[in-house]
Amino acid sequence: MKLLYPLLFALSLTACGGSDSDSPTPELPTATPPVDARELNADVCYIMSTTMGDIGLAIDNTNTPITAANFARYVEDEYYNDTLFHRIMYQFVSQGGGFTAGMVAKPGFDAITLEDNVGLANERSTIAMARTGVADSATSQFYINALDNPMLDYANVDYSNGQRGYAVFGRVYEGMAEVVDQINMVDVVLSGTGVPVTDIVINSVTETSCPTM
Repeated sequence: MKLLYPLLFALSLTACGGSDSDSPTPELPTATPPVDARELNADVCYIMSTTMGDIGLAIDNTNTPITAANFARYVEDEYYNDTLFHRIMYQFVSQGGGFTAGMVAKPGFDAITLEDNVGLANERSTIAMARTGVADSATSQFYINALDNPMLDYANVDYSNGQRGYAVFGRVYEGMAEVVDQINMVDVVLSGTGVPVTDIVINSVTETSCPTM
């Protein structure tokens, strides 16, 4: 099976798998001014258990109801169990949730509407949805920002020319330095693909009580 690994060109972040010819032609959205910045809510929390340690995730159902419900659906289906962090870009992002061992693509649910203009920013430790060049194309794959990445925000793209941002929907509240930063520093097969030399496996994702923040 031949896999294509999209590269990061022009600060673009894509979901792995498939080819451009498989994607529908993007439709230019009506230009909408970015909304004011908002703080992330911790409405639902999860523990993501990985082979490198546990990651606590606080998800914002208030500002990103579609994206949060989508993530919850995958969790409830136990979809993320035995998937990989398959794409590591040092001091940029760590991406996972769409492949199993051997880089075998795992089919997901239907794509969701992009919630990129709700006032949440791609700051260090936030979790956001990966997608193709088509706005409403995110399914299961997510990424965690290793640093502040304002170039991924709706507020900083040329939305009047059809560009879109990437939808932040939560934050790592536990395990950022101890686990996520360590994941972001692993050796990769080729810098262009970001595939880790050693598999980083997501064992499970389970709901938990949110801590006081």
